[in-house]
Amino acid sequence: MADQTPLTYRDAGVDIDAGNELVERIKPHVRSTRRPGADGEIGGFGGLFDLKALGMTDPLLVAANDGVGTKLRVAIDAGRHDTIGIDLVAMCVNDLVVQGAEPLFFLDYFATGKLDPAHGEAIVKGIAEGCRQAGCALIGGETAEMPGLYAGDDYDLAGFCVGAVERDRLLPAKDIATGDVILGLKSSGVHSNGYSLVRRIVERSGAGYGDKAPFDETTTLGEALLEPTRIYVKQLLDVFSKTHAIKAMAHITGGGFVENIPRALPDQLRADIDLQSVPVPAVFGWLAREGRLEAAEMLRTFNCGIGMALVVAEDEAASVGAILQSAGEEVVLLGRVLQNKGERVTFNGELSL
Repeated sequence: MADQTPLTYRDAGVDIDAGNELVERIKPHVRSTRRPGADGEIGGFGGLFDLKALGMTDPLLVAANDGVGTKLRVAIDAGRHDTIGIDLVAMCVNDLVVQGAEPLFFLDYFATGKLDPAHGEAIVKGIAEGCRQAGCALIGGETAEMPGLYAGDDYDLAGFCVGAVERDRLLPAKDIATGDVILGLKSSGVHSNGYSLVRRIVERSGAGYGDKAPFDETTTLGEALLEPTRIYVKQLLDVFSKTHAIKAMAHITGGGFVENIPRALPDQLRADIDLQSVPVPAVFGWLAREGRLEAAEMLRTFNCGIGMALVVAEDEAASVGAILQSAGEEVVLLGRVLQNKGERVTFNGELSL
């Protein structure tokens, strides 16, 4: 005879009370991201943003969404959930600012097999920190508890961000020309790309995430690999407010230099990159050696030490660099824009791996 015991949603693996507890836990973190245009509470059916509060004349909205890939697996296996939310925000807001846009608001999607309110709060706390760094408001999101779809402590994240830019300040500009300078902004590490390869290399090395990092005795391997993606928004918005010098930008994510820099250039132009100018963090040298990676593979998979590339006229490079350096950025002369002769990116010198 079939079991006639009445079932509840909790019996099926979904705990509504845990979800409600998470909402209460994250409210202070969400409030900390308020900005002009967004000062409401979470909990409604949709988040609100008042565009009039921007004071823009002819704004265009710019939207981006992303995740953090299998860096999530590192966070889960290392048992550290407080910084992965910064990565989630960074991957979206850095994509907006390269078009000249100011990030306005952010929404997240958090899915798991079994909701742990403490883990959930740590994740959202990181998302709120990323939003504060970018100056955008966390106005809502979705938490989905889906037993049977995610195993154990596994979870997934996705982010969605909207920004705005005055129509006449949209990037890339139309006056990019041969002789323009390409400036590079230093990355904080691996950022959030290439982690399927990173994890394969870690597995081959036999190292554990709790072990001392082979390239940095002051931290563990897990902590080094979970170093959050650098958020460049406020520094670049400061440049936008003081000068019209930046013609184009590229966020160096999956595809590295090879795939991302051409996205910012007209088809008839190429980027000529001086690899000796790249400040390569030690983690990349270890990955290259342990994985027997060729330089070409490094350059099309990882940021290799440059998280953002900027195209500016040669006579304005010094002033742009000075503004960014005063904001704490390490700026390098990465290369120049030249005529396209069949390759969109060319390289000189060698990476210091």
